[in-house]
Amino acid sequence: MSTFLLVHGAWHGAWCWREVVPRLEAMGHRAVALDLPGHGDDRTPIAQVTLQAYADRVCGALDALTEPAIVGGHSMGGMVITQAAEQRPERTKALVYLCAFLPRNGESLLELAQEDAGGLVLPNLVVAEDGASATVRAEAIKDAFYADCSDEQVALARSRLVPQAMAPLATPVAITEERFGRVPRVYIETRRDCAIPLALQRKMHAASPCRSVVTMDTSHSPFFSAPGDLASALAEV
Repeated sequence: MSTFLLVHGAWHGAWCWREVVPRLEAMGHRAVALDLPGHGDDRTPIAQVTLQAYADRVCGALDALTEPAIVGGHSMGGMVITQAAEQRPERTKALVYLCAFLPRNGESLLELAQEDAGGLVLPNLVVAEDGASATVRAEAIKDAFYADCSDEQVALARSRLVPQAMAPLATPVAITEERFGRVPRVYIETRRDCAIPLALQRKMHAASPCRSVVTMDTSHSPFFSAPGDLASALAEV
């Protein structure tokens, strides 16, 4: 059995994995979901939230585990697990990108997102006056992230989403083939995704080939809409 470390995406927190963790545990695995700085129950001020701070949080969690982990990252979490794997390749058994940004060296999330044709996030992004953080227009949240989720799940998410620091989104990853490149990668693409459209997902994993690609017929949040299928896909890694 394996140990899983699960990393959420922008605006979210460890709470988004609440229906996946017990399913993995029921299969006999260990599963840990964490809050990145400034997310969930973590109160790190926006000004201190950086891509490096995100990666350091993941590295600290990896160091605390008793064995190397399969590290899963959702959406923006793909940037985070990429940088963390560069720092801790020996603690990373495999990387799983769940409808996530998969950057090459020197690429930032905002750079990749500019290639997004038809996604609902950028057109509905509301940047704070000081430019330090952003939210998504309330009327676009369901369609962008949770189109196939229940009303109860959407209500939970709305109550827990937090402003997203802009600094990590603009920061390019710094990775090498010798370290990040030696960690096996798996991509789980989501066919009905309106946050990171399928075409962009496929463009990224074509540019950075993965050991395997799994397709789920869901929106951007299969941890809510198809947690059993997602847990099974993770377990197969």
